[in-house]
Amino acid sequence: QGTKDIEQYNRYCHFVAGLVGEGLSRLFAVSGLEKPSFASELYLSDQMGLFLQKTNIIRDYLEDYVDHRAFWPQSVWKKYAKTGELGYFTKQDDPEVRKLSLQCLNELVTDALELVPDCLAYLSKLQCQEIFRFCAIPQVMAISTLEKCYSNANVFTGVVKIRKGTS
Repeated sequence: QGTKDIEQYNRYCHFVAGLVGEGLSRLFAVSGLEKPSFASELYLSDQMGLFLQKTNIIRDYLEDYVDHRAFWPQSVWKKYAKTGELGYFTKQDDPEVRKLSLQCLNELVTDALELVPDCLAYLSKLQCQEIFRFCAIPQVMAISTLEKCYSNANVFTGVVKIRKGTS
């Protein structure tokens, strides 16, 4: 039924993606491609990972639900699901369900988008053009994915994907 609250949601995202961001920042520094001080950019590195992970979790609602996985924070989705079940949002034929599901979705998209300023701050500190591209492309694709997910009922009934050339 998902993570308990935003704090647990953020913690989950930290462990599955934020730590990867921290490790990459350390590698960038140790390789000499970025300044040695870049290894200590742990907060911004973590935010980069959280942003990508939250985007994936939002986009993959239906796939995760069908596979009996859930990551959306209960403290958010239970405000909108009248049955107390995460699968409530799949009933898009009902106008009330559709309205409430989009409100829930938009709250989660907005939560993820709050990380964008930190992601941009991280990107602005990069010196190496190749590392910049390596980091920036997924972030831009995530922003584009969230734009496509916002107020999009297809999140609950199918797959919402973007192509690299369109982001």
